[in-house]
Amino acid sequence: MTEAPQLPGQSGGMVATQEEQKRNAPVETRRTTDLLHTDRGDTTIEETVVQKLAGMATREVPGVYAMGSAVRRAFGAMTERIPGSQTNVSGGVSVEKGERQTAIDLSIVVEYGTSIVEVSQGIRRNVIQSVERATGLEVLEVNVHVTDVHLPEDERPEEDARKPLE
Repeated sequence: MTEAPQLPGQSGGMVATQEEQKRNAPVETRRTTDLLHTDRGDTTIEETVVQKLAGMATREVPGVYAMGSAVRRAFGAMTERIPGSQTNVSGGVSVEKGERQTAIDLSIVVEYGTSIVEVSQGIRRNVIQSVERATGLEVLEVNVHVTDVHLPEDERPEEDARKPLE
């Protein structure tokens, strides 16, 4: 008499436990709850990571002159002059993050002559795409706070700024 072929998860006529079935299952069929939380482990992402990604994505949008409030920008300009200091790409970015979702608040300065509506739509599109692609987090909202408009006459060469008034 020939022995019946054994199916995976069965040994000697005994049915395998759920633990054995899970352990012996091919990788493709293992249960994944989401991209950051799987049967094989969890991935956690710090708020600073989301801040930097959002800051970089915002700066890529045409019409964004700077980020943050005037005080924040002035402080940033001073610290950038210190040898060995790093540029702060997360200035003007505030993040609330949970395990699977995040909300982002941005403070920006726009270039004069650009449409604030178009710039803010471009920022939302770019930030959501960058953060979701890089982290797997769902971006619930991106709030854009326009703090100032940069005017062309706001930029003066350093020589003009140093000249004494006559």
